Amino acid sequence: MSFFTDDMLTSTIRLLVIVLLSGLIGIEREVKNHPAGLRTHIVVGVGSCMLTLVSLFGFEDYIRSHEDIRGFDPSRIPSYIISGIGFLGAGTILVQGGITVKGLTTAASIWVVAGIGIVVGIGMYYEAVLATIIIITTLFFLNRFEKFYKKKVDTKDNLLLVITLSKGEGHVKRINSELSSQEIEISQYNLEEDKTGEEGIMKYTLSLSMNPKTNLSEVLENLQDMSFITSVNINKRT
Repeated sequence: MSFFTDDMLTSTIRLLVIVLLSGLIGIEREVKNHPAGLRTHIVVGVGSCMLTLVSLFGFEDYIRSHEDIRGFDPSRIPSYIISGIGFLGAGTILVQGGITVKGLTTAASIWVVAGIGIVVGIGMYYEAVLATIIIITTLFFLNRFEKFYKKKVDTKDNLLLVITLSKGEGHVKRINSELSSQEIEISQYNLEEDKTGEEGIMKYTLSLSMNPKTNLSEVLENLQDMSFITSVNINKRT
């Protein structure tokens, strides 16, 4: 009897196909600086494919050996686990300034680990090991690949600019005009009241793309010279 069964071959093909398809979508999202990129898409894709395989092959032996049982669904509890674990994963996601998201890959890995636990619990060891190898490879090695192709595709620096300013007509327009004059592109922005400071102070968060040759010090000095701006903070996005 061969160890490698037809079901194992089917699982291997389907898991590898979802790695390819979800990876292609993830690359497109990564290039456009969206929060969920290559690794997140692959982890979620592999997890959902694996759980679908559970529903197709995981309960066949149980159903055959318990033909007398009616009104019992062995997949009911796993479905609750997958729904509930999403709340735990949501706790790892951080939003900065309303535009920058961190922790999506961690949330995805928590969700897929719950799925692996279900797969092991019902005895589908091969599928669990294969999915784990794929996910570990994704998380460890594709991080370098992400950085490599992002450098090839995007030659500009990506920055996160946080400005606190007094509320007033035309203030945001003046900031945007200054950035535009320096050929700095604004890809995302968020304007909200600064709840940590005094009343009438706004927090303006911008995601920027700029040429590495742009004089960043000059840009910061020009912004700080504006009387309505109280603080300027800038960080390089990774």
